[in-house]
Parts: sequence; structure tokens; C-alpha cells
Amino acid sequence: MRRGETHGGTDNVLTTLGFSDVGDLSAKTILAVKLNALIEQRGLSQMQVAEITGMTQPKISLVRRYKLQNISLERLMQALVSLGQHVEIVVRPARKTSRASITVAA
Repeated sequence: MRRGETHGGTDNVLTTLGFSDVGDLSAKTILAVKLNALIEQRGLSQMQVAEITGMTQPKISLVRRYKLQNISLERLMQALVSLGQHVEIVVRPARKTSRASITVAA
């Protein structure tokens, strides 16, 4: 692709890459980024994280590599809670100026 050419992508890299479950993957990715940041900040090994969160070490390895297809959104939220984080889900009506959506902030 030459400079100045556009690829016809979207504002979401996961959609551009062809993932069909973009909302779920985006939320998972954001939670995994936060989880991985906490692991690094605390200098925890994968085995230590597994013990703290109740996940298996292979699942922690998947999270560390952002291979999130077989890890539920709920499991990621529970892991964050196990590491002392507050996870909040807020449901409210969509504004008339925007479409209904799912947003995750960490």
C-alpha cells in the first residue's frame, strides 16, 4: 500500500481483521490489557496469578498472549476482582445522537 492510500478499514482494528465477535473481543482485550498490566506491576509469575485467580497456568499464558477466544468475559472480570480491582458494569439508555453500543474502560 502506498502512502496516502486507504485500506477501507474501520475505526476498530478487530473488525478490520475480520473478527465477527468484535464487541466481545474488544471488551476482553481491554480487560486483558489491564490484567497484564497488573501482573507486570506486581512482578507476578503465571503460577502466582493462577493461584490468586483460580485460573490454570495455561489460561494465564493465553491471557498474557491475548489469545482470548476460549476465555470468557466473566472470567477476566473475576480475575481482576481477585487482584483487588473493582469491576463495574453500567447499563443506560443510548443517546439519541449515537447508536447503542458496549464500552469497556479500564
